[in-house]
Amino acid sequence: MHVKAFNRVLIVDDEPFNLEILSEHLADAGYETVTADDGEAAWEILQHDEQGFATILLDRMMPRMDGMQVLAKLKQHPDFQHIPVIMQTAVGAAENVREGLAAGAYYYLIKPFQREMLLAIVAAAVGFHKDRQQLEDQIAQHADSYRLLVNGEFHFRTLDEARQLTLMLSRACPDPQRVAMGLSELLVNAIEHGNLAISYADKSRLLQMGRWQEEVEERLVNPQYADRKVAVKFASSEDEIQIHITDQGQGFDWQPFLEFSPERAFDPHGRGISMARMMSFDSLEYQGKGNEVLVRVLRK
Repeated sequence: MHVKAFNRVLIVDDEPFNLEILSEHLADAGYETVTADDGEAAWEILQHDEQGFATILLDRMMPRMDGMQVLAKLKQHPDFQHIPVIMQTAVGAAENVREGLAAGAYYYLIKPFQREMLLAIVAAAVGFHKDRQQLEDQIAQHADSYRLLVNGEFHFRTLDEARQLTLMLSRACPDPQRVAMGLSELLVNAIEHGNLAISYADKSRLLQMGRWQEEVEERLVNPQYADRKVAVKFASSEDEIQIHITDQGQGFDWQPFLEFSPERAFDPHGRGISMARMMSFDSLEYQGKGNEVLVRVLRK
């Protein structure tokens, strides 16, 4: 399967009007779309496709094979399990959202949807898929040499430096691909939400406007934030690896973000901490006022 098709979206919906309007909005935004009118048709397309999809936009209620059945098959298949799924659901279906989250659908779209929110959610899912694939590709290069790292302390400011440190430290862990995405999320959080004081609401607004990266770059040169750095301590022992991350921000109420809640399922972000906790680390513990986080990776 070609895994670098970062602009291809599979749209699955049994309503022809929805397929048409979703395809139109996404095509206007530069995406290549493929459509299926139910779950069985979607599964047939996936099995014979050779280019790959960056995300799947999946209606929950469909004849023959519904969205939850498609999602279950995706998560059980090694070629498809990492494709982010955007589940479409009706307003107020909170219990359905919980069920979908438990099954692995971390992105949601409310029907009827707004064009701006559709594009923001698709961009978030596609960006996650792209970042994951690029990290995995880069980790595969020269991975073994970093496993010689035993102890180290690192200081960084920018998103590019966070990416470089993610590659280095994840390569020093027993399962680099598992660690990389979670570590990247925590390091970026330390910059944007910690040192640069971009709030959750700020990021939601910036993502919908397409200005998040620009705002980060502007704040990095703002005298109010320019001297702030993130400190990372790495310690490796026979039994485990510990990574301690500290930013110079005011901290935050981290408890609500340890679990991914239905209330944030329709936002284009807010998954990072819970996904890191579930998928990347054996433990994740915030400390102090919330500007410190300690993660552990066991040597199994």
